[in-house]
Amino acid sequence: MTELEAIRARHSVRSYLSKPLSGDIVKELEKQIDHCNRHGNLHFQLVTGEESAFRGFLAHYGKFENVQNYVALVGSKSEDLDEKTGYYGEQLVLRAQQLGLNTCWVALTFKKGAAKSHCLISPDEKLVCLLALGYGKTQGSPRKQKTIGQICRDEPKELQNLPDWYRQGMEAALLAPTAVNQQKFVFSRRGNIVYAQSTGGFYAKVDLGIVKYHFEVGAGKDQFIWGK
Repeated sequence: MTELEAIRARHSVRSYLSKPLSGDIVKELEKQIDHCNRHGNLHFQLVTGEESAFRGFLAHYGKFENVQNYVALVGSKSEDLDEKTGYYGEQLVLRAQQLGLNTCWVALTFKKGAAKSHCLISPDEKLVCLLALGYGKTQGSPRKQKTIGQICRDEPKELQNLPDWYRQGMEAALLAPTAVNQQKFVFSRRGNIVYAQSTGGFYAKVDLGIVKYHFEVGAGKDQFIWGK
């Protein structure tokens, strides 16, 4: 399964089977986590066989069931931490999908104290959110999504003649998971320079990182450069 195939196949899953992760799966996840930590200067940590972070009212409110494994998305406090968390965390999401696992981004509906007690977090670091993972009871289902016309700020007359890579990038971005499915982001382009912007909302910077990685997978990183 390619990353683009993983993007198309992956949906958020909140209910999991009581099936432990094999040693080989854990090894592959740790390998991807190490990649993210090295390239993003992050401190993501895999926690397995641990249920306390998803017990009680918050987990019930979030409709989570039997979450026994998660990745604590931790990094040094900085202006770009949230966006980096989304960008590299989604790489981990897609790798998990390739390994036959299911996932769900979790922002608030977990016990932060319980999660922190199973991680190493220094005073200058922050736990941004969690990534629940395991073998889902289902494969999830697609969510309603916006159209390219709603997220593209190029001139209306240009929408019919967008470069293939640009259109494919936005199609992949529209499949990105965002907080409460808000999809509050827009794209614009000047030649091969692409601008991605958040239009606000809950956990907007994390969402933007996820969206930008999806765009890169769909468009191909050699087709464009990010504008600032």
